[in-house]
Amino acid sequence: MSAEGGGKAIIAALAANLGIAVSKFVAFAFTGSSSMLAEGIHSVADSGNQVLLLVGRKRSVRERTERHPFGFGRERFFYAFIVAVVLFTIGAAFSLYEGVHKLQHPEKVESPVWAFGVLIVAIGLESLSFRTAIGEANQTRGTRSWVEYVRRAKAPELPVVLLEDAAALIGLILALLGVGLAVVTGNGIWDGVGTIAIGLLLAAVATILAIETKSLLIGEGADPDTQVKIIETLESVPEVDRVIHIRTEYVGPEELLIAAKIAVHHDETAAEVARGIDAAEEKVRARFPEAALIYLEPDIDRSGTHPTPTT
Repeated sequence: MSAEGGGKAIIAALAANLGIAVSKFVAFAFTGSSSMLAEGIHSVADSGNQVLLLVGRKRSVRERTERHPFGFGRERFFYAFIVAVVLFTIGAAFSLYEGVHKLQHPEKVESPVWAFGVLIVAIGLESLSFRTAIGEANQTRGTRSWVEYVRRAKAPELPVVLLEDAAALIGLILALLGVGLAVVTGNGIWDGVGTIAIGLLLAAVATILAIETKSLLIGEGADPDTQVKIIETLESVPEVDRVIHIRTEYVGPEELLIAAKIAVHHDETAAEVARGIDAAEEKVRARFPEAALIYLEPDIDRSGTHPTPTT
């Protein structure tokens, strides 16, 4: 994911959510609908989430220090994880609380035209934001399915925005149904049911985001196919007999650390081994631009077995 593309999707989502949040709170003031209040809180939480993602991107580009020799790329993983926590604690928890309260004390929805108007406008704005995120994601998704893209993407911003926008659209439809049924039946319980459904939806999305970003935060390696290609590239250098073992880890969304023990020919001089290591690093970086850190340890082959890529 390019920095420019991810930023464009985040800013589009932030602008949409700020406008939608204001309109939802206005509608709540006129209707008293708990679904509208839950959706307003949802939009505020989403707006805060986009700000957190932007902060994470800004902080991740700081220069390396002695205390942080691998840089600050994982700041983006950390802030994406915080987004999941915020989405759950503010969005899901409040919606569930308000929904249960509305079931216990149902109230008639006042001035439903306001609610319907705001929800329809919000669906239109969220659809534009969602379309922007999809367009940006398609530039790097390739042939992967959307589920695989969310699970395997190393840059967390676009998967987060995609899930947030999808949840927002579904939440708006649930709010529309809840308010609509409350107006048609004259029973405010349906408004509470819609609010609870929104809360459960947000909890599910927050759980998915927390699981995926936690995995990135504690350290993920390159996928097995990429590791096989790295091994092939290293072994294509004449001075490298074979790769004994390899470990990889993303220290940032676009920064891959590669550590490998390579078998060299026993009769090579130190100068020949050094030239081979330099050539191997150059070929790997040419094929994998994200390989920011490469550490190769030369050794004599004793086992004859080929390394198995880690998953």
